[in-house]
Amino acid sequence: MTYLITDIALAVSLPRDERIKLAASLRRHKNVKAATVDENKIRLWHTGALPVVVIHRQIVDTLLKIKEESVQQADRLAEYRRDALFSIAGFAAMEILKRTAPELFVTTKILRSIFVLGIARKFIQNGIMGLVKEHRPNADTLTATAVIASALAGKPESSLTLLALSNGAEMLTSYAAHRARTHISGLLSLDQRHVWLVENGTERQVPVEIIKAGDIIAAHTGEKIVIDGHVLSGNAAVNQASITGESNPALKHKGSPVYAGSVVEAGELTIAVEKVGKDTSLSHIVHLVEEAQTRKAPVQNFADQMANFLVPVSFLGAAIVYGATRDWQRVLNLLFIDFSCGLKLSTATAISAAIAAAAKRGILVKGGNYIEALAHTDTVVLDKTGTLTVGIPQIAFIKTAPNVTAKEMILLAASAEMHSVHPLAVAIQKYVKEQKWTTPHHTSTETVVARGMRAVVPDFENFRGGTILVGSRKFLTENGIVADATLTDNSPVKNLLYVARDNKPLGVIGIEDPVRPQMKKTLNQMRRLGIDEIVMLTGDSKDVAKEVATAMDIDSYHAEILPEDKAGYVNKLKQSGTVMMVGDGINDAPALAFSDVGVSLGGRQTDIAAESSAVTIHAEEPARLIEALKLGQRTVALIHQNFMATILINSSAMLLGALGKISPLWAAVIHNTATLAVVLNSCRILQPVDSTLKIKR
Repeated sequence: MTYLITDIALAVSLPRDERIKLAASLRRHKNVKAATVDENKIRLWHTGALPVVVIHRQIVDTLLKIKEESVQQADRLAEYRRDALFSIAGFAAMEILKRTAPELFVTTKILRSIFVLGIARKFIQNGIMGLVKEHRPNADTLTATAVIASALAGKPESSLTLLALSNGAEMLTSYAAHRARTHISGLLSLDQRHVWLVENGTERQVPVEIIKAGDIIAAHTGEKIVIDGHVLSGNAAVNQASITGESNPALKHKGSPVYAGSVVEAGELTIAVEKVGKDTSLSHIVHLVEEAQTRKAPVQNFADQMANFLVPVSFLGAAIVYGATRDWQRVLNLLFIDFSCGLKLSTATAISAAIAAAAKRGILVKGGNYIEALAHTDTVVLDKTGTLTVGIPQIAFIKTAPNVTAKEMILLAASAEMHSVHPLAVAIQKYVKEQKWTTPHHTSTETVVARGMRAVVPDFENFRGGTILVGSRKFLTENGIVADATLTDNSPVKNLLYVARDNKPLGVIGIEDPVRPQMKKTLNQMRRLGIDEIVMLTGDSKDVAKEVATAMDIDSYHAEILPEDKAGYVNKLKQSGTVMMVGDGINDAPALAFSDVGVSLGGRQTDIAAESSAVTIHAEEPARLIEALKLGQRTVALIHQNFMATILINSSAMLLGALGKISPLWAAVIHNTATLAVVLNSCRILQPVDSTLKIKR
C-alpha cells in the first residue's frame, strides 16, 4: 500500500522523550499509519485526507499535557528541596537570633510562627484532607499537629528540623522511585527511529513505523534492532541484556531469533521481521513493568495498615503525657515521632527497587505481590520438555548393521522424514544440516500413523536407495523385518528410530531431549534456599519421566498427564505450601495461572505461557530462577529489617521523649534520620545480588 506523507514544522525543539510521546499520540489517529518527530518537524504517513486542523489541535493538546506532567514532577521535587533548604536556613537564622538578640527573638514570635506554618503548608493541607476524606488521621495529620502545637507553645523553630528532614525524606523517596523508573526506561528504550529495509537486494533507510511483519531488514554494527524476528543471513554478536539479562553478547547466525531492544555490537545481519511495535518482546516487557507498579504486595498492605493504626497511638500517647505532666515539651516529643513514614516509604521503595533490579537481569516480575510470593516459595513444580530439558530433541547415538555407514543410514532416514514435523524427524533433519550434508529426494512417501514413515528413495551419491522404513521396532516387525537386538542392548535412550531398506535392517538412531546445562546445579541451589519439595510434571512416557527424575534427584514426578491435570496437581500442592510453577509451553499455561508464582522460562516460551505467568525470564539460563528466588528473599528480609528498625528506634525515642530525656529537636532528628536510613536500606536492592549470599528463612 502507498501512503501519503505530510510534514508539519515544529516551532520549538523538543527533548527526545517528549518527541517519542508526541509520535505515539499521533499514531492513535485512525488515518495515521506511522509518525516520526524530529527536532524541527513531524512527518506523518497516512491514508486518505488528513484533517490538518484536528491534527494541529492534537499536537498542541499533547504538548501541553506533556509539559504539564513534566512541570508537575519537577515542581514537586523542587518544592521538597526548597522547603528543606528553607527549614534548615530558618532554623540556623533563629538560633543565631536567639543567641545574639534575645529581645528581638521574643518579639518576632508571630513572624516566626507564620514562617514555619508556611513551610508546613503541604503537611497541614494533606493532614486536614485525610481527616475529611478518610475520617481518620494520617502521618501528615500528626506532622501538622506537631507544627501547630510548637507554634502555639511559642517555639515554632523546634519543628523546623522536623520539616527539613521530612521534606528530605520525601525528596529521597521520590528520587529513588524516579531512579527505578529511569533505570527501566533506559534499559528498555527504543530510541532508533529508522531502519534499513531490504528490497530487491538493495537497502534503503525508512522510518521504523512503516515496517510490517514479513519485511526484510538489515542491521549493522552499532545499530539497535527494533523488531522481533529471525536471522536470514549473516553473523553478529548481539547484546540482548534488555531482554534476557545476559551479560555477554549472544552470537547470532542463520535461524537465530533476535529481539527488539538488542544491539548489534559486531557484525551484520539480515533479518526476517515477525513482530513490530506493540507486539514485540520489548513492548511486552514495558507493559509488564508498568503493570507491576500498580500491584501491591501483601506486605505493603500490611505496612499501610500498621502505619494507619499507629498514628492514633502517637496522639493517644501525647494526650496521656500532657494529662500526666502538663509539659508541652514532652507532648511535642511524641507528636514529632511517628511510625508511618518509615513503614510506608521503605516498603514501597523496596518493592519498586526489586522490580527494577529484576528487570535489569532479564527477569520480568508482574507485581510486588509476586516478589513476596517468591520469598515464601517452598515448593517448585517443573515441566519437563523445554524446561528441565532443552526442548529440542538431538541424536544421541547411531548404530548400524555391518557394511552400512552412519552417513548412508542417516541420509536415507532424512529423505523419508523430509516433510515430517515430528520432533524425532526434526532431530534427524537438524543433524543432517549441522553436518552440511544434502538430503536426497524421494519419489514417494507415506505416513503410517503411530508407526513411522515409508518412502521410496532413488540411488544417490555412492549409496543405494530403495524402499525405506523409518519408525518403531513394532513398525519393522509388522512388515516382517527382524531388528538386530544387539544394536540397542543396554541403551539408556528411550526414543529409538529403526531404519530398514528393502526389508533389511540398516540400524538404529537414538534420540533424546537433553537436560538443560546447569539445571541439576540449579535444583541443588534451590534446596539450599529453603525449597522443601521439587516436583516434575510431564505428558511424556513414564519411562522417560522416571529417567529424568532420577538423574535430576527430583522428589516426585507425574507422567502422561494432560494440561488440565497439571493445574490440578498444582492446586493440590498449594494446599500445603507456596508453589512456584516453571514452564514454557501452551500446555503449561493453566498450571502457570493457578500457581502462586508462575514462571515462564526460556526464549522459546509461547505467548500464552508468558501471559499466564507472574514472572517471565527470556534467557535460557536456569540460574535466573535462583536469582529470582534470592531477590524475593532479600527484598522481604530488608523489609523486615526496616520494620524492626522503624518500630524499635521510634518506640525508644517516644519513651525518651515522654520521660523528658530528649528535646523536640532531637525527637525530630531521631525520627527522620531513622526514616532516611530505612529508605536508603531499601535502595540497596538496586545493587547486584551476591551469588554467595545465604539467606535464612
